This record gives sequence, structure tokens and C-alpha cells, in this order.
Amino acid sequence: MNDMNERDAVRALSALAQEARLRIYRAVVGVGPEGITPGALAATLGIPPSTVSFHVKELLHAELVTQERDGRHLIYRPSIETMNTLLAYLSAHCCQAVTCEGVATQSGIACVSC
Repeated sequence: MNDMNERDAVRALSALAQEARLRIYRAVVGVGPEGITPGALAATLGIPPSTVSFHVKELLHAELVTQERDGRHLIYRPSIETMNTLLAYLSAHCCQAVTCEGVATQSGIACVSC
């Protein structure tokens, strides 16, 4: 997801606005590009596998995680690009009415005084 619009942002934020989905997303981000299986997620978080699958569907729909089949196993990986795009979208209008000292970041200017 290279460009984000309001609908995409609401979908991503809605997907994260539920306790189990937020925990699942953080666990997937925690393992990074290696990925994690639904069974390992369930065991790590103490959530039934069927519940993990239910919530991962929302994260997949919001493009916050990706899914890959490896033989008989599914592997979930974080979509860091989507999260970075969401963060850039949310902060795109930062400090428009205020002068602030900025520091260069990969995505542009980050305000340090507002």
C-alpha cells in the first residue's frame, strides 16, 4: 500500500482497535520478517487458534499483515510498509500552524517541539 487515503486509514485503525487484534499485530511485528504460524501465535498469546484466525482476517483485510503458505502451514508477517504509510498519513499535516524544529527522518520531517 503506497498511498493511503482516509478509508484505508480508518480500516487500519479499526483493525487495531480491538484488544486481541492489537496483541496479534504486536506479536507478528515482534517476530519480524521471519513470520509466525497461527498455532505459534495462539500458543504465545494464549488465544484459541480459531480466534486467532478470526482476528487475523481483519488484519489481512487492512493490509497490516501478509499471509504466505509454506507447505501445510500459513506464515503471517507484518506489513511494515503499510504501517509506515499509515503513520505518514496520520502525521502528514503536523505543525502546519506552528513553527517547529524538525529532524530529518526517512519519511520526511518529524516535529520535536510540538
